[in-house]
Amino acid sequence: MEIRSGVELPARREDIELRTSDGLTLVGELATPLTVSPLATLVTLHPLPTGGGFMDSHVIRKAAARLPAIADLAVLRFNFRGVSSPRGASQGTWGHGIDEQYDLAAAMAFVAERDLPNPWLLGWSFGTEIALQYGVRYPVVGAVLLSPPLKRTSDGELAAWAGSGKRLVAVIPEFDSYLRPAEATRRFAVVPEAEVVAVEGGKHLWVGEQQTRRVLTEILKRVNPSALPMPEEWPDHAA
Repeated sequence: MEIRSGVELPARREDIELRTSDGLTLVGELATPLTVSPLATLVTLHPLPTGGGFMDSHVIRKAAARLPAIADLAVLRFNFRGVSSPRGASQGTWGHGIDEQYDLAAAMAFVAERDLPNPWLLGWSFGTEIALQYGVRYPVVGAVLLSPPLKRTSDGELAAWAGSGKRLVAVIPEFDSYLRPAEATRRFAVVPEAEVVAVEGGKHLWVGEQQTRRVLTEILKRVNPSALPMPEEWPDHAA
C-alpha cells in the first residue's frame, strides 16, 4: 500500500475531551502506537480558525495518520475553542489568539495527566503564534513551527525562548505568504539557538505529497530521527 494523502496507518485512536480553566470543553483525538509505548508526543496546534483551520488541517491530520505507526509517536490534536470538525465542535468562540492560551493549557494538562512522554509543540501558521506566545512556560522539549507568520508574536515574546533550554525549529517555505526565509532569519535571531529551515519551493499551505513528506521529515529529524527515511509503502497485511 502506498502511503499517500488519505491513508491512515494503524494506531490506537481515542476521541478525547479537554477542559479549559474558563469552563469550556474542547474536542480532540489522541493517536498512539499500537504495540509499543510512544517515544515522544506531538501536541498539534492548527491554523487560523477564521481561515478554515481545524484539527483536520491536512499536515496535522497526516501527522496523526502516519507518525504513530512510522515513528512511535503520540499525536494529540484538537479543535481550538469555537472550531468544528467531523470529530465535533469545541465550545466557545474564537479568542483572537488570546483565549487560546487556555486551550493550550488544557492540552498540556492532558499530556501531564496521561504521562505522555517528551512533549513537543507542533504549530502551523496561527498555531505557531500560540506555541510561541504561551508554550515556553510548559515543560516541553521544544516547538516545531510550520509557516510561522510572526504577526501576533512580539520580538519580546520570541526572545523569551532564548536560553530556555527548549528547542525551537522554524520551517519556512521559500514562497510563504507571510514570512519568507530571509526575514525569518532576521526575526529569529533573537533566539540564537533557534533553527531556521528554508524549504525550497515551499508554500504556506504545504499542498501536495512532496511538501507534506518534507514537513514530516523535518519534524522527525528533531523528534525521532531514527525513523528516517520515512517509508513510502506500508505492508497491506499490517494495515
